[in-house]
Amino acid sequence: MLAGKAWKFGHDVNTDEIIPARYLNTSDPAELAAHCMEDADPNFVKVVQKGDMIVAGKNFGCGSSREHAPIAIKAAGVSCVIATSFARIFYRNAINIGLPILECPNAEEIETGDELEVDLASGIIRNKTQNKEYRSAAFPPFMQKLIASGGLINYVKEVANRG
Repeated sequence: MLAGKAWKFGHDVNTDEIIPARYLNTSDPAELAAHCMEDADPNFVKVVQKGDMIVAGKNFGCGSSREHAPIAIKAAGVSCVIATSFARIFYRNAINIGLPILECPNAEEIETGDELEVDLASGIIRNKTQNKEYRSAAFPPFMQKLIASGGLINYVKEVANRG
């Protein structure tokens, strides 16, 4: 179960807003985290807390196909991203690095500051502030294992070490 405060963004949040191109000269997660969402909300990294969640409208993560964007989000301490829809490549990159993301048609009802609980196994999102419950597709068991391992590379290493 994930729990945290919601930070709401709009539609079509692109990868340049998530991590501006001027910081792509590094792949250091801590450095990327320091600039997460900087062009969408310059104060985001100053106020986000470990476990908090990003909530957005449609097409979150559109733009270039850089892995830096989900890495910056995860390294900033964000536990989950909930959006109406995601750009296809961002979705895959997020899963590959172990960042849980949920498509929820009602994501736009969630407001900044709402306290959320997310059950990845069931796909249930509870908005404790508004006393509402939303449904998202549950993560299949394999994807839950990827997330629990911290991403695809860690998962492959774990499997190789078992064999």
